[in-house]
Amino acid sequence: MSARTRAMPDADGDTGLSRSTMIRRILVLGALTALGPLTIDLYLPAFPDIAGDLSATEAQVQLTLTGTLLGFAIGQLILGPWSDAVGRRRPLIAATLIHVVASLLCAVAPTIEVLGVFRVLQGMAAAAGAVVSMAVVRDLYTGLPAIRLLSRLMLVTGVAPVLAPTLGGQVLQFTDWRGVFWVLAALGLGLVAVVIFGLHETLPEDRRRSGGVAATLRTYGSILRERTFVGLMLTGGLMMAALFGYIAGSSFVFQDVFGLSEQAYGIVFGVNSLGLIIATQLNARLVRRVRPQWILSGALVVASVAAALMVAFAATGALGIYGIAVPLFVILTTVGFTMPNIPVLALAGHSRSAGTAAALLGAMNFVVGAVSAPLVGAFGTGSAVPMAGVILAMSVLAVAAMFLVARPKHISGLEPDPPITGETPPPAVVETHVPEPAATGRRRALARLAPGRAHRPAAHDSVPGAARPATMGGRRERRQRSRS
Repeated sequence: MSARTRAMPDADGDTGLSRSTMIRRILVLGALTALGPLTIDLYLPAFPDIAGDLSATEAQVQLTLTGTLLGFAIGQLILGPWSDAVGRRRPLIAATLIHVVASLLCAVAPTIEVLGVFRVLQGMAAAAGAVVSMAVVRDLYTGLPAIRLLSRLMLVTGVAPVLAPTLGGQVLQFTDWRGVFWVLAALGLGLVAVVIFGLHETLPEDRRRSGGVAATLRTYGSILRERTFVGLMLTGGLMMAALFGYIAGSSFVFQDVFGLSEQAYGIVFGVNSLGLIIATQLNARLVRRVRPQWILSGALVVASVAAALMVAFAATGALGIYGIAVPLFVILTTVGFTMPNIPVLALAGHSRSAGTAAALLGAMNFVVGAVSAPLVGAFGTGSAVPMAGVILAMSVLAVAAMFLVARPKHISGLEPDPPITGETPPPAVVETHVPEPAATGRRRALARLAPGRAHRPAAHDSVPGAARPATMGGRRERRQRSRS
């Protein structure tokens, strides 16, 4: 290869991605990931109707949400390793078809117990979109490009939980709660077509893992022995638990305690969740200047403070509905900073087991979320205190997991400048593009790189992976030879 460098190709063989290709990938992956939030949230406004129609208690209805979250966790643990072994498309198509069948069974469920069972199956199938989409991102990108793609992807996926309760409320104007599941079945059929016609295979055969169940368990074991990964996994799971504490309790709090209608509740839910969308887009710019682990750490501290204020407002009744909605807006905003950064930091060193590692991240999210959801109902839904208390507890535990287990100072390999890469580039490929360096002097230094020495990081370099300027290196070598 000549001394002239070229851009690093992605998994599809492109040396540069067009804007249209990037947008297409965001839309396809966003649609797949959105199936999960829609499956969880679309029926939330129907909780009171389900309780009345099936003669169930509020706690029993919330257990159907718990079953869905457990299904998500189990499904990811199965589908993630499967996608590492056979590729990404086949698990997506099969699982989405199962989701369609499960949705139809939920629509005709005669009792709350039967509904709960079918919701578990529905959650397992919907997990494919979440875990495989994350693995696809890791197949194609690492480091800063992956953070940017995930941040843009969250703009699409963030719309789903924002709109789901609102859409659910609108669906209930024309049908009963069973119609919500007919809608989910139709969405599943549409996503099967999206996968068939809009998603190419991103995992080449030579990068697929084999060995069956025993190899999968060994891979899980090796990943779980990494302290940083475990700390990030716990942090993400606890923040997701705080989010699901809100999801499980907000319907009763806003409708029963504050007297909002189904449609008004959907609007409040959407307004509060706008913070998540705004934060994901700010994160794509902020990572250029600040390391992702510090963005994540700051967001966790802010979430804990907001949750503490919400508990105080809920206990005293101060500010009424605004004392609940405003802190929730802040908390959901912090979630927008955690969602893109945790998977990129955690998956950086797992190129050959991206599906398995992503499955562990997703499973932890929904296992802990499944525990937090019924806690809200167990302590009663007559006030906002149980919901606020659960959110506070999970936020504080997330701070502890981040600072005591993951330890931000010990997370290395991802810098704001130059381009973040999770792995060393192939020997014959050099990535020379440095997006918006913080110091113009550094840009001038990088511009003077000797072409033949691009892969030799010097000890004095302040930028990891940067090459040593030829002029400075030559002067130092001459001085050392003259001294000797």
